[in-house]
Amino acid sequence: MPLSPTFSEKSFSDLRGWGEDDHLAAFAAFKRSAFYALTKPYRTGSLGVAFDAFAAAYAEARSVSPAHRSEARSFFERHFVPASVAAENGCAGLVTGFYEPEVEASPVRTERFTVPLLSRPADLIDIDDKNRPAGMDPYLSFARYMPADPVEYFDRGEIERGALAGRNLEIAWLADKVDAFFIHVQGAARLRMTDGRLRRVTYAAKSGQRFAGPGRILSELGEIPLERVTMQSIRAWFKAHPDRVDEILWQNRSYIFFREAPVDDPALGPIAAAKVPLTPGRSVAVDRLLHTFGTPFFIDAPTLSAFEQKPFRRLMIAQDTGSAITGPARGDLFAGSGAAAGEIAGVVRNAADFYALVPRGLVNGRRA
Repeated sequence: MPLSPTFSEKSFSDLRGWGEDDHLAAFAAFKRSAFYALTKPYRTGSLGVAFDAFAAAYAEARSVSPAHRSEARSFFERHFVPASVAAENGCAGLVTGFYEPEVEASPVRTERFTVPLLSRPADLIDIDDKNRPAGMDPYLSFARYMPADPVEYFDRGEIERGALAGRNLEIAWLADKVDAFFIHVQGAARLRMTDGRLRRVTYAAKSGQRFAGPGRILSELGEIPLERVTMQSIRAWFKAHPDRVDEILWQNRSYIFFREAPVDDPALGPIAAAKVPLTPGRSVAVDRLLHTFGTPFFIDAPTLSAFEQKPFRRLMIAQDTGSAITGPARGDLFAGSGAAAGEIAGVVRNAADFYALVPRGLVNGRRA
C-alpha cells in the first residue's frame, strides 16, 4: 500500500522545538506499543503507514532502555522520517484534550449515590454490514438483539428513564449526573470507593447513536458563545441550571457501557484502543481508520500552553481513538488522571501542525 499524498516528507530540522523535547518520555510510551505488537499486530491505516514497517524500530525499542534524552532522540531519527500531515479542506490541524476523571463512588445505591455506571447488557450486539438489517442507520455499530432482526438500541434518555432497570448491570453509583456524563465522554474513570478501594472503569461498548456534545448544543441555544465552550464552562452552566440537565444531556443519544479494569500503575492512564496504558502528555488519540496505532507524531501547537505554560511542541504516540477524532490532522491529547489533568484537558482546543514519523523503509530510504 503506497503512502498517501496527505504526507509530505520533511527534515527533523523543519520541526520547531524538536531538539528541546523530552524524547525519553516519548520513547517510554512507544516501547509499550512495541511490546504489545508481539501479541497482535496493529491494523494499517488507510493512509498507508504499514504496521510491518515498524518491525525494526519495535525490535530495538524492546531491547534497549536509553538513559538520556539524546539517545532516545537518536533512536527516532534513525528509524523515522518526519512527514507533514495535510489537514482536510486546507484547514489547520486541531488538537483537543482528554483525561481520566477521578470521582467518589459507592458500590451500592444510597440516598446520596443514585447515578449508575452500567456494564454491557447481554442483548447489546455488534452490528456491521454482515448482519445489519435493511434500513438500519449504517452509522450504528451496536444494536439490540431481537429474534427477527436487530433494532437500534435504547438511547441515553431511555436508559436514564429506566429501560435497563432490574438487570443488575450497575458497576458503581455516583452522586452527580454531570460527573457520570463526563466519564462517558472520557471513556474511563478512577473511582474512589466509599469502602476505601480504588477502582477503574473503562469503555466496554456503547448504544451506538451519534455523539452530540453539550457544548455545541448550548452554543446553538445561545447559552454559551462557541469560543467560550470548555468543560469548565459547560459544568458551570449545568450547576447554574440543574433543572435543564436532562434536557441537554438527552440530546446526546449515545450511551456508554463500562467494564472494570486494574490500576496497575497509578502514574499511567487506562488501557485504551491500542491496548496499552495511556501515558500522560505522550499518548494521543487519532483517527484509527486513517492512521496506524504506534505511529509517533510530532505536534506543534504554538497557542497551546496548558501543559507546561509554554508552546506545545511534543512527540506523541498514537495509542487511542474516539468517535469525534476524525481526519488526518486531528488529535486528542491525553492529559492524565484526576482533577488537575481535567483542568488541562478541559481547555484544549487549538490549531496544530502534525508531523507523522514514518518508518524510513516507507520513503525508499531517503534521508531526512
